[in-house]
Amino acid sequence: MIKKIGQIMLYVNDQDAAVKFWTEKVGFVVKAEEDNGQGFRWIEIAQSSDSETSIVLHNKEFVAKMSPGLHLGTPSLMFYSDNLEELRSDLSNKNVIVGEIVNMPSGKVFNFADDEENYFAVMQK
Repeated sequence: MIKKIGQIMLYVNDQDAAVKFWTEKVGFVVKAEEDNGQGFRWIEIAQSSDSETSIVLHNKEFVAKMSPGLHLGTPSLMFYSDNLEELRSDLSNKNVIVGEIVNMPSGKVFNFADDEENYFAVMQK
């Protein structure tokens, strides 16, 4: 039986830029980094060092060569925040593309984009 989500794979064009975006602009931390010296490198990031769920940043081009049939699209991720307005303002001040806050039946939501224009959502319930 599945107990929890462990890792989410995010395929990016520039791993270093992606790490910089997630750590400097969103406030995540690097939990681990592996590099086999032959092109396979991955970086595990999360909200904190003890987070149970993490995002693993993979090199999209390398993965496409290794697994040609693999879907490399961006997963649709929904993050939660206790203070949506403050988070949106903070991201905007760091020159992150942010959408307007929208009231949904399940709570307030806004979208933001990383430097590769992958969009993610944040909700305050």
